[in-house]
Amino acid sequence: MHLIDSSIIVAYFIILIWIGVSQKKIIAQSSENFILSGRKLSLFGFIATLVTTWYGAILGIGENTYLYGIQTWFIFSFPYYIFATLYAFFIAPKIRENRHTSIPDHFHNHFGKASGILAAVLIIFLASPAPYILSMGVLIEYFFQINLGLSLVIATLFSVFYLWNGGFSAVVKTDFFQFICMFVSFFILLGFLWMNVGSPLQMIKALPVNFTDPLGGNTFQYVLVWFFIAAWTFIDPGFFQRCAAAKTPKTAKKGILIAIGFWSIFDALTLFCGLYAINLLKTDQALLTYPLLAIDILPIGFLGLFLTGIFAIIMSTIDSLSFITAITFGRDILWRWTHKKADKEQSIPFIKVGLILSSTISLILAYLIPSVVGLLFTLGSIIIPSLILPFVSSLLMKDFHLSEKISVSWILVPLFISFFWLLLSNTLGFNFLKIEPFYPGMIGSFIYYFFIIRGHQWQLK
Repeated sequence: MHLIDSSIIVAYFIILIWIGVSQKKIIAQSSENFILSGRKLSLFGFIATLVTTWYGAILGIGENTYLYGIQTWFIFSFPYYIFATLYAFFIAPKIRENRHTSIPDHFHNHFGKASGILAAVLIIFLASPAPYILSMGVLIEYFFQINLGLSLVIATLFSVFYLWNGGFSAVVKTDFFQFICMFVSFFILLGFLWMNVGSPLQMIKALPVNFTDPLGGNTFQYVLVWFFIAAWTFIDPGFFQRCAAAKTPKTAKKGILIAIGFWSIFDALTLFCGLYAINLLKTDQALLTYPLLAIDILPIGFLGLFLTGIFAIIMSTIDSLSFITAITFGRDILWRWTHKKADKEQSIPFIKVGLILSSTISLILAYLIPSVVGLLFTLGSIIIPSLILPFVSSLLMKDFHLSEKISVSWILVPLFISFFWLLLSNTLGFNFLKIEPFYPGMIGSFIYYFFIIRGHQWQLK
């Protein structure tokens, strides 16, 4: 890169650290301020932090578009609009009204301590920033010629630096800045592609036919699994945290609906850029589709601005998920396990310990499963069936409570079904009975649900 491009990227990281660290001076160290910014998150803050956090897998989007074309929109965009809309109308207001701190906190209040801790363990993996740490590590490795293992360590350490004292307020403030960076970067890339290569309509007409196939050469069952994995939204801890932090239930609902509009614009930008790359690039590094395309197309200075946007998209997700997993590990497991009736303010030191432990776990996961899309698909297929039905049922059905034994079993049964189905499929080299592991887990959860209801084994309080 030219010195100008490098300087722009360095300036971005300096500004990011300054914004994040400056929060230390203004935050009163109460648990509610540290975790939820005192539940005073404004509408614009809500939109900015939700939009940026949702897009960490930007390299995975480029990879999938380069390999499968418009299928990307059908598995990573359209389903999430549907589930986010449902979330806005039926779930977001209830989360704000209930005033629980996290999803494990919700499980603890409805199903008991054991279920809360079990849910927390699963959330650590579901909300793991590992796919995004991997993305950042790949970029650092490529541009600075550093070993991937060391690149992952650098990405992990830097991403959690300002969370230590700034907490959620540091996340929100940095997301304001990164929201601007992400949109500017892809408007720049699409603009230069349009001027130098031709209009998006001309580009689409020149694509091989398989790249305009909604299935992208995969089976309908595979694409359908991705559709249902979008139900991940219902138990996404990032959504939960932002709704819990919103000023009012109306802020949460309205914020999500507006965020969907921004997501649709950004999805169009990233999809068009990825489709341009199909005919312009010849590479075996599909994960680097967007950076490689930018290197070929953008002039000095604009390249630095674009790469800054890529870093911003990934960083905004890493810091958000790192903080969520820190809360989950530190407060919902360590603090709750060791303190039965302790002052909640004492949970902050545990959250900081959780930040170290959860970041280490994410680093290991990123190293062991070096595929962004593979990480998302594997974790989603196993964990979503175990949590989604208990969470949604207890949120939507008034005074829904279960004994600890039954609730723990309800979580574990679909988890084991999906896990062993995946294990068996990997051993055979193909999906057992040609069925993705997600489906047996969800079926198991529904069967258990109806067994509980019909057997009158749930208690109303």
